[in-house]
Amino acid sequence: MKKLALALTFASLIPAAHAVEYTQVQPEKSAVTFVYKQMGVAVDGKFKKFSSQLNFDPAKPAAAKATFDVELASVDTGAPEGDQEVAGKPWFNTKAFPTARFVSGSVKALGGNKYEVAGKLTIKGQTQDVVVPATFTAQGNTGVFDGGFTIRRADFTIGEGAWAKFDIVANDVQIKFRITASTK
Repeated sequence: MKKLALALTFASLIPAAHAVEYTQVQPEKSAVTFVYKQMGVAVDGKFKKFSSQLNFDPAKPAAAKATFDVELASVDTGAPEGDQEVAGKPWFNTKAFPTARFVSGSVKALGGNKYEVAGKLTIKGQTQDVVVPATFTAQGNTGVFDGGFTIRRADFTIGEGAWAKFDIVANDVQIKFRITASTK
C-alpha cells in the first residue's frame, strides 16, 4: 500500500500532458489570395481584411472548428480601378454582400500533417459545399495552415451580365491561404 501511495504522490508531481489547441489567428502573419485567368493570363489578387474563429487540436482533428469571414471590399487586384470594378454589383456587389464566409463542418486527418476540411462557403448569398485540402505545421506555440481549393465563379454569381461568360475571365478561381495561429 505504501508503494501505491508513493507512486500516486510522484505521479501527481509530474505535469499532466494536455492538449495544444490553436485558437488565436494572427492576421498580420496570414494571407488569403486568389488566382484567376483573364484572357488566358494568370492574375493574382488578395484580400487584405478577414476575421476568424478557430479551434484546432492536432491530437483531436475531428473536433476542430473554423469560421472565416473575408471582407470582399478589401480585395486587392493590383490596380485601384480593378479593385473598384470587382467590388461592384456585377462581381462581388460588396454593398449588398460585404463578406464571404466559410464555416467548417468536419475535419478529416489524412496522415502526414495533411487534412481535409469540409464545410460551406457563402459568397453573394450563394452557399456551396467545399472540401479544402490543407496542411498543418506546428512551430512551437504557433501553427501554420496552408491550403487551397478551386471555386467556379458562376456557382456564386460572380460576374453578372456581360461578365457571365467565360471568354474573357475564366470560370475557375483558385483560392489559396496561409493561416498562422497561436495557442494563446
